Amino acid sequence: MEYNFAEIEPKWQKYWEENKTFKTPDDFSKPKYYILDMFPYPSGAGLHVGHPEGYTATDILSRYKRMKGFNVLHPMGYDAFGLPAEQYAIQTGTHPAITTNKNCDNFRRQIKSIGLSYDWDREINTTDPKYFKWTQWIFKQLYNTWFDEKQQKGRPVSELVVPVEIKEKGEEAVKNYISEKRLAYYDNAQVWWCDSCKTVCANEEVLTDGSHEKCGNQVVRKNLKQWLLRIPHYGERLLSGLEKLDWPEGVKDMQRNWIGKSTGAEVDFEIENSGKNLRVYTTRPDTLFGATYMVIAPEHEWVNEITTSDKKDAVETYVKAAALKSDLDRTDLAKEKTGVFTGRYAINPVNNKKIPIWVADYVLMGYGTGAIMAVPAHDTRDFEFAKEFDIPVVCILDPKDVENRDEILKGDACWTEDGEYINSANTETGLDINGLNKATGIQKTVEWLERKSLGKATVNFKLRDWLFSRQRYWGEPFPVIHWEDGEVTLVKDEDLPLELPDLEEYKPSETGESPLANAKDWLLVTDENGRKGRRETNTMPQWAGSCWYYLRYIDPLKEDSIFDVKKEQYWMPVDLYIGGAEHAVLHLLYARFWHKVLFDLGVVSTDEPFQKLFNQGMILAFAYETNTGAKVSSDLVEEKDGKYFHTETGEELKQIVAKMSKSLKNVVNPDDVIERYGADSLRLYEMFMGPLDERKPWAENGVKGVFNFLGRAYRFFAESENIVEGNEDKEVAKLLHQTIQKVEFDLEHLKFNTAISALMVFNNLAIKKGKVSKETAEIFAKILAPFAPHMAEELWSKYGNSKTLAYETWPAVDESLLKEDSFEYPVSFNGKMRFKIEIALDMPKDEIEKAVLADEKAQKWLEGKTVRKFIFVPKKIINVVVG
Repeated sequence: MEYNFAEIEPKWQKYWEENKTFKTPDDFSKPKYYILDMFPYPSGAGLHVGHPEGYTATDILSRYKRMKGFNVLHPMGYDAFGLPAEQYAIQTGTHPAITTNKNCDNFRRQIKSIGLSYDWDREINTTDPKYFKWTQWIFKQLYNTWFDEKQQKGRPVSELVVPVEIKEKGEEAVKNYISEKRLAYYDNAQVWWCDSCKTVCANEEVLTDGSHEKCGNQVVRKNLKQWLLRIPHYGERLLSGLEKLDWPEGVKDMQRNWIGKSTGAEVDFEIENSGKNLRVYTTRPDTLFGATYMVIAPEHEWVNEITTSDKKDAVETYVKAAALKSDLDRTDLAKEKTGVFTGRYAINPVNNKKIPIWVADYVLMGYGTGAIMAVPAHDTRDFEFAKEFDIPVVCILDPKDVENRDEILKGDACWTEDGEYINSANTETGLDINGLNKATGIQKTVEWLERKSLGKATVNFKLRDWLFSRQRYWGEPFPVIHWEDGEVTLVKDEDLPLELPDLEEYKPSETGESPLANAKDWLLVTDENGRKGRRETNTMPQWAGSCWYYLRYIDPLKEDSIFDVKKEQYWMPVDLYIGGAEHAVLHLLYARFWHKVLFDLGVVSTDEPFQKLFNQGMILAFAYETNTGAKVSSDLVEEKDGKYFHTETGEELKQIVAKMSKSLKNVVNPDDVIERYGADSLRLYEMFMGPLDERKPWAENGVKGVFNFLGRAYRFFAESENIVEGNEDKEVAKLLHQTIQKVEFDLEHLKFNTAISALMVFNNLAIKKGKVSKETAEIFAKILAPFAPHMAEELWSKYGNSKTLAYETWPAVDESLLKEDSFEYPVSFNGKMRFKIEIALDMPKDEIEKAVLADEKAQKWLEGKTVRKFIFVPKKIINVVVG
């Protein structure tokens, strides 16, 4: 019987859809399993075969868990706001919603064609007003929350106690005090601006070469009014929360590095003749005696104030040039050290010495206070800068037994390791740490700073406030009104969602203002007292919708609240989250932050959203290049005798593995694979290529291999004459239950490729035997079902079953069949192995001896000899000593 997947697969997809087979009940009596995919951005290009890899893995597990008796939540949706749809709208005049809906329809069609068992009644789309109503609602919670340092949690602003001295200053002072505490706030910010996309980029969206990850164009620094979120307040909890999560260590490390916790001290340096203090953050306050100059970042708010009149032009020129550099160019990877003297000096608090204040681009505003004390004797960057600009180098750590000690002590070489303190005492200030070790030196210095009110011990995070504004149209509108008297208010809950107006022109202004500024009827508002106001024209970043979508899947149709409390308590946290490693920092860190705020406010019941995380590897494709390394489009390549040639030039080409790209024309569309081999073959091959978390090249021959396996299996198991009543062959039964055990173990450990191998091995034995029992055939259909569900359903129905296989009980392993009843012994004569023999494990030793000596293979070694000793070690060896 031929395997006609083109008829079988649409048949069962239609059945599943019409019967809502995978609709998830809120049956709280069952154990739950919430399995989640990182939902896609629906691009116009549709899916390529890399996308379904993770989706197939989660689908296999979902089907398996249903058969194991779990109530499975396995949803799908679309992260549909964002730049590409808006760029297309600018080019064509087509409303982004039209483009987005068309792309979503195509994605949905492709996903359904793969046979993925999603509950389509729970589908969400971040551009749906019924969805972003609650994104706006969450923003309001952020705005109305402050972080209590003592309790280490977010609390409603209504619970914030305003100090008496603030109240005495009047209503404006109270408003400013509260504003400075809110998790969401509006302020001037130094931002990365992409002139190509006409929008602000979050720090995380700027690549190490200073380009925007979305378009590849260089970004520049700009000052703009922005909405920001105070995510650093949650730095400690975001860090400690990682310890209890079952996540890849690499992802945890990336988050730890991004959060960047360090301990040190903030120190105040008096600016000479100004009455002001310049505050720096340092992890080594013990090296203050070695500080011979200070540096402030070009973006520091005091640059103009500090700079003397004769240095103004030089500093302004330098600051403008620094704005064009990326952070990578400016940090310690930069070979050339540049800077300019402000003309002003500060006073080193530990010795009262004057030290010059410089502006230099190797200091960033994104870390500490944007100002540093420079200790050139013991910091490579500072040393190079000091030598470049002839600034004194004072050694304060004696390296003792090193070859170039004299150079170091003179300040002619930099020493970055530890040592004994020297030159670190001053009778006038009363601080002396000479001769102490590092830990004691830091402790004594910090105590002295705090006693003198010159500084304090501080924990610092690299994590910066999250820039939460985009100057674009296609995003969630902020539920915010700016009034003419300076007050800011939020749209009432009952008036949400605030929807986007229809526009004819989607292009942002050259000044950086969003196209929403052109929608006057929408933009301008008047309150009941005649006060005029303007709606916020920035929109939220694409990250907003993806920060909480996993929560809406729990109860996607609820209108009067974000979700039903009991449902959230039942389903959360997500048990398994599968997606690409590229979201290790951005999405996952942002989602954890929002979730912790909602947890503090009592909205959600768990402190962390995703208990287990797994990153699937990238599926690559073959590409071709010339001897010079030039890439050649795949449609210009022909294969001859295992070699590859350029169809136009005849040049022999090298086959390489590369990321799928339109330019190389090596993108594989799943539609084409399904048309040729079927969805079950696509699913099986995606999982059979190798371990799920590894990078793997796509090869059509591999698809053919699994297609052949499915064809052989179907032809055998669908043929009624191969399925018989009665007891099963002992060898078949044993391997069947070994296969059940193997597949179950591998599924629990996400080892899909080896589970499929086990299915192939059993199929080969069944075909070799020629017949199997109906019970065996049904069990094979069950354990095949998670991987190749269409074919499994078809086989199941052929065995007379009228209901879907999806909720059948996963077969139990018969432990008695797994017990060994015989052992293949190596038989040696005088210590040399001569042959092997299968012996029943329950056979007595004297019977074993008779059987071995009677075996025809033993006669050659017994001829003319006498058995002197018969050595038998159970389940190990048999040795016959002859003479």
